[in-house]
Amino acid sequence: MKRLVVVGNGPLSRDLGEVVDTADFVVRFNEPKQGIGMSGSRTDRLIMANSGKPMERRLRDPKLIPSAIFQNAGEIMLAYHPAIIRRYFRAPNLLSRLKGRRTDWTLPTIEKFGAAGKEIRIMPVQFYLDGCRELGVPEEKMHEIFPSTGFFGIRHALNTFPMDRWRLELCGFSWSGWRRHAWGDERRWVESRVEKELIHIIDAAEK
Repeated sequence: MKRLVVVGNGPLSRDLGEVVDTADFVVRFNEPKQGIGMSGSRTDRLIMANSGKPMERRLRDPKLIPSAIFQNAGEIMLAYHPAIIRRYFRAPNLLSRLKGRRTDWTLPTIEKFGAAGKEIRIMPVQFYLDGCRELGVPEEKMHEIFPSTGFFGIRHALNTFPMDRWRLELCGFSWSGWRRHAWGDERRWVESRVEKELIHIIDAAEK
């Protein structure tokens, strides 16, 4: 059976570099700094949140593109379709816009990462809507609660890699961070699939 490892951005309890790098497919997210030196560098898919201040910071970070993880990434997946960003994400106030802030960084991301030779995929509108529904985020709360890229990456892996041929392994997920992510719901969503042996936790810190 092939191994698919999804590496979160939380701290690791032990060095998993060899475990990750010997997998058949590796998924990472945004700026995977916490696991540097402990989670290897293989990256087949790098999933990024193409909105708000975090993406602005990444695009301006001179260390991102030369990094091993970015260079190794076979594909950059942008989790939010521009139509989703327009519909649900909060726009910066006027002063912030005058300073160059924006909600949607899709085009600058495509330009910069494309120039670096990366293949870029923008996920469709339905990808986001279906993820919110499966997590239990009601329509009236979708301006306030935003599932994490980690959740979308795990869900996408479950839906696209046949589980009779792939073993999905998780490490580096602490289920904490930005207050507008539904961390408790995401943890329970994962735990329900661990119980069904659809997901396997390989880092003791997550148990």
